[in-house]
Amino acid sequence: MAARGARAAAPEAADRGHWAVAFVQRLRELGWVEGRTVAIEYRWAEGRNERYAEIAAEFVRLKVDVIVTVGAAAAAAKQATSVIPIVFWASIDPVGGNLVASLARPGGNITGLSVQSTDLASKRVEILREVISDLRRLAILTNVGNSYAVLETGAAQAAAHMLDLDVVALEIRRAEDIAPAFEALKGRAEALYVVNDPLINTSRIRINTFALVARLPTMHGLREPVEAGGLMSYGPNLSDLYRRAAEFVDKILRGANPGDIPVEQPTKFDLVINLTTAKALGLDVPPTLLARADEVIE
Repeated sequence: MAARGARAAAPEAADRGHWAVAFVQRLRELGWVEGRTVAIEYRWAEGRNERYAEIAAEFVRLKVDVIVTVGAAAAAAKQATSVIPIVFWASIDPVGGNLVASLARPGGNITGLSVQSTDLASKRVEILREVISDLRRLAILTNVGNSYAVLETGAAQAAAHMLDLDVVALEIRRAEDIAPAFEALKGRAEALYVVNDPLINTSRIRINTFALVARLPTMHGLREPVEAGGLMSYGPNLSDLYRRAAEFVDKILRGANPGDIPVEQPTKFDLVINLTTAKALGLDVPPTLLARADEVIE
């Protein structure tokens, strides 16, 4: 998504449009009305990481005033321009990923919000263990073509080892790799940790279908896969992150230097549980966990 005149732009999956609604609504509250005081160009990568560079280059040609993007695409935007301000709304590790110099002083033309999924990975594994008390073997599904997903995978593996769990790595690079990965998994795990990225999010229905057939409870980082039949998710409230991204854009359009705006972290987190899926798997979700859930799907 990019804004100009003011004009803004963002490369991400089309089914995330409702998050963009939160972004536009917050812009309106701050005085930027789409079609009147701000023009917004939308572009969707639709799970194809190679599209990030193409979209970033297009935004540069359009001479937008701000580029708003998810963390996985922020690197492509940064490579495409050192002049146009960039706001990322969900980077897993902006310092480790060399997007910013530090959280307090990002430097350059980029700032935004860090979801810190590497820190959240241990919490997700702990919640899985809470539901499946006798869990011994955990599979982790990752698009290894996404460096940020690989970072989260390492954190999830470390968390699993701390709980004395054996880890089975399922590595994919294309949607076509999903079925063979599940075929190779048969009987080797008792639960599945799904590392979110655009490719996996786009394929969430297929992944959940395979998981249900294999009778594998799943943990996700986003609520959308849980709406599509996954068991649970725990992660930042992404609508809130998009609203806060709009506040970054507001500051920049009013003259602030993005490199001087500190990177912020999430303040709202959601635990979502699909009880229909739990029943299909024959799982009894502990009442204490249900009481902590922000949303229960029945």
